[in-house]
Amino acid sequence: MNLFLIGYRGSGKTTVARRLGELLGWPSVDADSELELRAGKSIKDIFAAGGEPAFRELEARLVADLASRDKHVIALGGGAILRENNRKAIAGRGSVIWLQASPETLFARINADPTTEERRPDLTAQGGVGEIRTLLADRTPQYKACANLTVDANRLDPDEIARQILTSLHQRKLV
Repeated sequence: MNLFLIGYRGSGKTTVARRLGELLGWPSVDADSELELRAGKSIKDIFAAGGEPAFRELEARLVADLASRDKHVIALGGGAILRENNRKAIAGRGSVIWLQASPETLFARINADPTTEERRPDLTAQGGVGEIRTLLADRTPQYKACANLTVDANRLDPDEIARQILTSLHQRKLV
């Protein structure tokens, strides 16, 4: 049994995973940070060296490893659900929670993070809110298909989101 947090970057996955881990007494893992640690370079540098395909290959190996663990709270990268093998790896290995937020909220959070520029590449030529809208349109069907629970992450703080998730999972007997 694990908890997998999915959603676009800036939705709060890493912070909420940490809070959930504290509340449950489980380790929390941020998949993007773990991938950077294992690769010895930032995601932006991985993209620069091998493009998105190279990054997605590294990510797939990591997701398989993380999904095999037990009683972990795992914040997956925003695009991890794009690959079928990643969706299969997390299916049946715990509850999948989609932290959903508007493009405007995501854009504001991404811009407020001082590490974004150095660690994260733009994923389309347009950048900004337009990029977020485009990618959300592509990813939303996958997020919906994977999620056991969807949480509106626009207005609640990470502690409130974590408590809401635990309440919902306990009511559904998923934790």
